[in-house]
Amino acid sequence: MPIPGRDYRVNEQIRTREVRIIGENGEQIGVMPTFQALQMARDKELDLVEVAPNSVPPVCRFMDYGKFHFEQEKKEREAKKAQKSTGLREVRVRPSIAQHDRDSKLRHVKELLEEHNKVKLAVMFRGREMQHPERGLELLKNLTEALKEDGKIETPPMMEGRYMSLILAPVSVKKEPGKAGSTEESAREQKPEGAKT
Repeated sequence: MPIPGRDYRVNEQIRTREVRIIGENGEQIGVMPTFQALQMARDKELDLVEVAPNSVPPVCRFMDYGKFHFEQEKKEREAKKAQKSTGLREVRVRPSIAQHDRDSKLRHVKELLEEHNKVKLAVMFRGREMQHPERGLELLKNLTEALKEDGKIETPPMMEGRYMSLILAPVSVKKEPGKAGSTEESAREQKPEGAKT
């Protein structure tokens, strides 16, 4: 079977004199001249794809290469989404943030956490605001309380120059089957042995 993410020689790109052929359903057809294999592929309205170029003779397979290539690209895109590396994203707020802006920032942080990013929440102090760090601490406390279902505090609040920040890590929302906490499981645990369902 072709290996995803690799470039293949297809049809006229195959330069060897003869090739070993595998049919579209995986059956062994045998060794034949390349021109004959190409003609067979055309008759079946398929492509001749070199899947093992280092074999002697090279191994080729009949397949719809366009469809195969499209499906592999789709799988690679989905795999990239699934293994999106956990990045650290920063969201800055001011101690005197208005309610509307606060709600907007909360939505943004939720989206980042849902994408499995860690989020650095930073309160930025300017001028005289530095005299009241407790306001920044109170704001961070309120924000993390509002985000408790989406993120957990990984690094507690700390001052860094004019910034007070903490780091939130995403909370996994997927419950694994059979874990305590699911209503079905807890109902089973409460039922005495031998009781009829």
